[in-house]
Order: sequence, then C-alpha cells, then structure tokens
Amino acid sequence: KARMLKKIQICLCFFFVSGILYEISLLSGCFFSYMPMSKHFLTSEQVLNLGKSIIFLETTERLEPPPLVSCSVESAARIYQDRPIILFMKGLTNDTALDLNSSYAAFSLLSSMKNVFIFPLQMETVFQETPLLQWYNQVIPEQEKNWVHVSSDASRLALIWKYGGIYMDTDVISIRPIPEESFLAAQKSRFSSNGIFGFPPHHKFIWDCMENFVLKYNGNIWGNQGPFLMTRMLKAICNLTDFKGTEDHSCQNISFLNPQRFYPIPYPAWGRYYEVWDKSPNFNHSYALHLWNFMNHNRKAVVAGSNTLAEKLYKAYCPTTYEDLIQNAKLRDFT
Repeated sequence: KARMLKKIQICLCFFFVSGILYEISLLSGCFFSYMPMSKHFLTSEQVLNLGKSIIFLETTERLEPPPLVSCSVESAARIYQDRPIILFMKGLTNDTALDLNSSYAAFSLLSSMKNVFIFPLQMETVFQETPLLQWYNQVIPEQEKNWVHVSSDASRLALIWKYGGIYMDTDVISIRPIPEESFLAAQKSRFSSNGIFGFPPHHKFIWDCMENFVLKYNGNIWGNQGPFLMTRMLKAICNLTDFKGTEDHSCQNISFLNPQRFYPIPYPAWGRYYEVWDKSPNFNHSYALHLWNFMNHNRKAVVAGSNTLAEKLYKAYCPTTYEDLIQNAKLRDFT
C-alpha cells in the first residue's frame, strides 16, 4: 500500500508540474513550440485571449486562399513567431473545417504553420457587446453595394476592440516587426488607411470608431466605413500635418505612422510590384508592404521566373507559399 501511495503521489506531482510548465509556456510566448497538434482543438476565443494576435479577414465565401493571401499570412507568421496569426474566413464553417486540409493546397499549407490558426468568421458573435450589433441586425447584406468591404471594415474594428492586436489586410506582406502598440497607418499626409492598424483591447479610439461607423453609416460610398472613418476620427482628436520626411507623427498616445512604413509604393503606382526593376528597392523604412490588390482588376499574379519585384518579395518573405503555390503550380501546368 505504501508503495502504491508513493506512486500515486509521484503521478500527481508530475501532472502538477506539467500544468505549471504549460501555464508558463502560455505566458512566456513559447506556447507555439509545444502545440503542433493541440492547436486544432483550441477555439478562436481561446487563441485571441492569448493576446497580441495578428488578425486577417476573408469576408468572401471562397475557401481556397489565393497565393497573395497565403503569402500575407505566412510572412506574418515568420516575422511574429511568438504571436498567434489568425485568419478568419466567412465561407468556413465548423462542419467544413476538418475537411479542408486535403482539399485545398493553401489551406493545408497555412494550417501546418505552428502559430497560424484558421477559424470561421461568425459576425453575429464578433459584434456582440459592441455598437455594431444593432447595425448588423438591421442591415440587409443582399441590398448592400459594398458588403464584402463594409462587413470587413466592421469585423476588424470589433475584433481589435475586444481582443487587441494588429489587423492586416490579406495583401500585406510583413518584412519586419512593427514596434508600436497603438497605431494607424498613413496612406498619405493627413489621410489614414484602415488596411493595417493596431491597438490594445478596449481602446477608446476603436470604440469611438464603431459608434461613428453606425452613426455615419453609408454603405454606398466605398471607404466611408473604412479609411474615411479612420481619417475623420483621427482628425477629430488630432491636428494632422504633412509628413516632411520619414518621420512618424503622434497624437494622444496614438502613433500615426509615415506612409513609408506600409505604402512606399502608392496606389497609383501599384503595378510596379509586378514589374521587373533594374535595382530592387530595399524598403529600409518599411515594416510591411501593401500590394493594393483592390486595384488589381486584371488579376496580375506572381509567376515563377518572371523576376518581378513581387516574385522577389515572395521568395524572401513567404518562401513556402512561393515554392508550393507558385513553382509547383508552374510545374504541374508544364506536366
């Protein structure tokens, strides 16, 4: 009996110590090193509560992320290895989640990355306890001209307000960590984008943005709930001035980051990403690069061997996406 009791005590001690080590791993940012299998049993709420998530949204019904989406997520996963990278997909349901690994190359590729999580986007749940819920219950998506964009604008606000972290569009390639916690990205002087921004949870600025989203809602004007919303809310509390060089601006503890940080190639010149450069830029002043996919009406894509700037970015910052979705696709087509 004494020997049996001793064995039980040893087992209990083992489980106790294991529990402590697990909690420490969560707090220390090393969580992802221990969870290649167990991560598939976590809920979006549990992952978001880990804090400092990098959040991406897919508000169309498509289930196969195209290469640029895959590159955006992979590059973030490589740059922010100690943070959860979350892709919310509207077309995904809990019933289909387990079937996609074998069906879609990009989905399988992203799911295999230790700190990448893919969850269904359930808007009614996301908007709970925010000013956006009343709007969502009243709006009729089928009658909205820009529903894909408007629903994305709303979802990113609610998620960042609830959980904090960084939101990024799915055409943003990360190249180095963003050092700021509370920031907006200037698209140009005195004008903010909403394609990338970051705040701690329950920040007043984001709550005010959600209230203004509802108060000034007009879904017929593209960007009214997006970059124009961010800009008018920032102007309400800050005296915005022109950028003179590569400096950032700051107002009320919100950093307004220089256009060079994310938009070194402005949207009128978006096509330059798909051109061959005599000498590639170094982007030394940038944290990430926005590839302006909204402007890409002809659906220009990265082609293996084209030597374009975009191809070089894929090779450098999302090499797995480049190899699996670009090079292998070309090989399959040739075969």
